[in-house]
Amino acid sequence: MKKKGIKNNERFHVSNPVIICTFLLFLLLSARLCYLCIADYKVGDSTITAFIKNRNTKEEVIMPNRGTIFDTNNNILANDVASYTIIAYLSDKRVDAKGNKNYVEDIEGTSKSLASVLNAPEEEIKDILERGKENNKYQVELGTYGKGLTELTKEEVVKLNLQGIDFEKDVKRYYPNGDFASYLLGYTVLKDDDEGNSWITGEMGIEEYYDKQLKGTAGYVTYEKDKYGYRIANGREYVSPADNGNDIYLTIDNNIELFTHDVVKKAEEDSEAEWVILVVADAKTGAILGYSSTPSFDPNLRDMTSYIDPLTGLSYEPGSTMKIFSYMCAVDSGKYNGETTYESGTKTYTSENDDSTVTISDWNKEGWGTISYDKGFALSSNIAVANIVENVITKEELKACYEKYGFGKKTGFTLEREETGSIDYRYQIEAATAGYGQGITTTPIQHIQALTAIANDGVMLKPYVVSKIVDTDTNKTIFEGKREEVGKIASPETITKMKSLMASVINGDSSNSTGYGYYMDGYTLIGKTGTAQIYDYKRGAYMTGDSDYIYSFSGLFPEENPEIIVYAALRRPKDTTNYISPMIKEIEKNITKYLNIEEGVHEKESYRVESFYSKNTDTVKKKVQSHNLKVIILGDGPKIINQYPARGSIVYEDDLIVLKTNNYDKKMINLVGYSHKEAMNILKLMDVDYQIEGTGYVTSQNIPEGETIDNTVIIKLEEKYLE
Repeated sequence: MKKKGIKNNERFHVSNPVIICTFLLFLLLSARLCYLCIADYKVGDSTITAFIKNRNTKEEVIMPNRGTIFDTNNNILANDVASYTIIAYLSDKRVDAKGNKNYVEDIEGTSKSLASVLNAPEEEIKDILERGKENNKYQVELGTYGKGLTELTKEEVVKLNLQGIDFEKDVKRYYPNGDFASYLLGYTVLKDDDEGNSWITGEMGIEEYYDKQLKGTAGYVTYEKDKYGYRIANGREYVSPADNGNDIYLTIDNNIELFTHDVVKKAEEDSEAEWVILVVADAKTGAILGYSSTPSFDPNLRDMTSYIDPLTGLSYEPGSTMKIFSYMCAVDSGKYNGETTYESGTKTYTSENDDSTVTISDWNKEGWGTISYDKGFALSSNIAVANIVENVITKEELKACYEKYGFGKKTGFTLEREETGSIDYRYQIEAATAGYGQGITTTPIQHIQALTAIANDGVMLKPYVVSKIVDTDTNKTIFEGKREEVGKIASPETITKMKSLMASVINGDSSNSTGYGYYMDGYTLIGKTGTAQIYDYKRGAYMTGDSDYIYSFSGLFPEENPEIIVYAALRRPKDTTNYISPMIKEIEKNITKYLNIEEGVHEKESYRVESFYSKNTDTVKKKVQSHNLKVIILGDGPKIINQYPARGSIVYEDDLIVLKTNNYDKKMINLVGYSHKEAMNILKLMDVDYQIEGTGYVTSQNIPEGETIDNTVIIKLEEKYLE
């Protein structure tokens, strides 16, 4: 029997409703898939993007290196260094790979040993360890005594070979010179941003002003992780590198800063003054070369007693140093005649509001009889200025001059919280006192700025302290500090006259000048002394004690073509001794010798260093010693391959010459007793990594004499004052 055939279209027939439903389901699934791929929908408390990212990838922040601050000779003034925190393990279950105990077992002995190195109370360390043990702590830290340790201190602890003691490494801001230009450099603290990252952040000085440039920008790395959170080997990784902070080079010369620092410290100790300040500037550019003040602080410890930076943030009545500028105003008016005479001693004013009278006087109240205006400057006569402001220039003209010279407003110097001072006055007697620096206030940086005009034929320069800023990632200079003219404030003829007047202050004697104590044979300092009364705002009157004054000095040298500006001041010393004069004389001698800028007669024989390259070591040694110079030979090679100082430098008897031979084996030498400058230059020539802690003279070194140098040389310095 023949089977009945089935047509194909009958065998696979699907009804239209099924087709439609299937198509709609496909569209729905496709739409859902598109949504899941595109939309950032919620999953629990998060979104799907964040969920996937956190589930499969991890992002870590790459913190940038903070920029380093250098002086003009490339010496480090502030940088990031390794910092260590002591960890004391207390759990008796802690053993090393060989099964040896690796926890603090002898609490008393450990406390005693650590206390000796950390300069900490033994009982406090013992108490921390005992309490940790009682509370079953696995490990403890030792509070502030065990934090922020330097490499040198860490090495001293390691040498104790104490059981159960370890270290955690971190990075901190380090100031190798300690209490050294501290207000200028400032300090840093750790601050957390919104994402919980800790940043070293500037809080004062250059660290604060240039915080953004020094800080840099964080980067990040994103990588795939497994279900346990570990990085997947050969997994995909994306890195956005950190942009490291820029390096800042200051105009500060480390050697001049050391000279400045030492004389200020000596003046503080001798005078017991409430504060002392000394600023040294390049007269031709306005660059600050050295600046020190007291009371100071160590930025590593932040042990400051005042947050006011005296250079820019301290305004006070300047006293007779302002006579430089009141006389300059009169001379530049064209109406001044230095031979004009007046009666010194006192001058009486009648009040413009009533018939009452006020009398002002010279510092020696009796005066010097009838004298000329020129002689009045040398003798620092207040009555000379009072007559000049009344008979040569008006009080309005004096105020206009002060404003032109930069007083009463900010200089724009690169430090936060700069004060403007005040030169406001209304009455004639107020103009007279303003002419000799009473009743108005100024800042040290304003005096430095105005004094630049004396060295530049009347052109005033803006002071600056940043030499350049360098991008550390590209090594390109992105900013360069330079001489900046504020404006011409006096004629060259006026400046010539002012130099002559300022020279008369120094070159006279006790009978005809106030600055005779600053004179030295062979040097040509010019300047003006100042003694200002101190106003007691609580009492509403000036202080009346024998030494209740601010003593100051403004000067330049050499006279004919000034290259250096110095400004010094101190407040309320223990007695009326002139404590500023020794400061200025010492700094003038040191800078003159260091920079070779005077051609006067000096106490020691000078010698111009020649090139010793490739010459015989013994021959050179004998030649150097014949000039009464100290000499250090690095190595025992027969030929010289490097030297300090460089060819052409001027040195004097007892100065140091360092010679490096062709067989230098990097053996450590004894640096104890050498000055900061000498030790630094020796280490540079030795071509080793080094850190200098403190200022003054070397008292200790971490690598003994004769040992091969295989890590960073760390030397400690302390002040040494010679009577």
